[in-house]
Amino acid sequence: MTDTNALFEPCNLGSLTLSNRIVMAPLTRNRAASGFVPSDLAAEYYSQRASAGLLIAEATQISQQGQGYQDTPGIYSQPQIDGWRKVTDAVHNKGGRIFLQLWHVGRVSHVDLQENGAAPVAPSAIRADTKTFVNNAFIDVSEPRALEIDELPGIVNDFRKAASNAIEAGFDGVEIHGANGYLLDQFIKDGTNIRTDAYGGSVENRARLLLEVTAAVAEEIGAERTGIRLSPVSPANGVSGSDPQAQFDYIVDQLNLLNIVYIHVVEGATAGPRDNVPFDFGSLRQRFSNTYIANNGYDLELATSQLAAGKADLFAFGRPFIANPDLVERLKSNATLAELDPATLYGGGAAGYTDYPRLSSTSSDR
Repeated sequence: MTDTNALFEPCNLGSLTLSNRIVMAPLTRNRAASGFVPSDLAAEYYSQRASAGLLIAEATQISQQGQGYQDTPGIYSQPQIDGWRKVTDAVHNKGGRIFLQLWHVGRVSHVDLQENGAAPVAPSAIRADTKTFVNNAFIDVSEPRALEIDELPGIVNDFRKAASNAIEAGFDGVEIHGANGYLLDQFIKDGTNIRTDAYGGSVENRARLLLEVTAAVAEEIGAERTGIRLSPVSPANGVSGSDPQAQFDYIVDQLNLLNIVYIHVVEGATAGPRDNVPFDFGSLRQRFSNTYIANNGYDLELATSQLAAGKADLFAFGRPFIANPDLVERLKSNATLAELDPATLYGGGAAGYTDYPRLSSTSSDR
């Protein structure tokens, strides 16, 4: 049997020391208060899970244009910064480390969420075959418009400013959301990007916006505080790419030159099969000199074996963290994991958010 101890030993993430190799993946919960400010419950929620080696806070829009779902938090106003400061203080008081995921959803939005009812934006005017959560219901996304080339520097600057705001709010760093069919991923994939300018066509051109954003964020807050999430073969939110290996080998080569602290890779389909499309994730691991965070379908056994084989450095767990605030402790003791309540995933208050019991308070697990 493979020794699991290494998963729970301290390790380094750039200049940070993490208490273990377990990462809480970003999880959208749709519980922001008025003004898209993190609620006071968010501070309790994240601090309950601070035993993770690294927390990556939920996807957070960099602007109103970047919002795609109701009641998701922002990081572009002072009240939002102040709200996030309560979260980071609570996590740091528990000895935790926390990054913020920076988000622009692109075409995965609805006119009801956009300023003055404007159309969502995208690399090309191709409607996504997906739904969004708005007006307390899941409904079809709206038809997008294609971004003009002179608008793209503004989006890069929104990411830059959001990263600066995150550091002001006390985060240890940020994760750029370049995955799951949102704006940067829409530019990467040729199923959603049919542009004929400098941001479309070739592997290099389709990667341009993601790399410009990453360079700007790293310049603003430091490469050692900058990570990025990628999903090379996930069809989430209707994206598809004809050349994922060539595309993402190139992207990771360029990210390695930027010396950012980590890549967080969704291996396979988001919340789906790990082998949905043939892809050599080991190639990305070998091309990147810093930390590789593996994501998708990991449990204790798989994480342990992949760590022993040197295939990843850190391992991200998503939904198990919802119903198991003490997931690290449960994994370490090989305890039974609690099941989440699907009815309370999105929106609402404390129920299904901060009221899941810890192992020590459930007699059945003693």
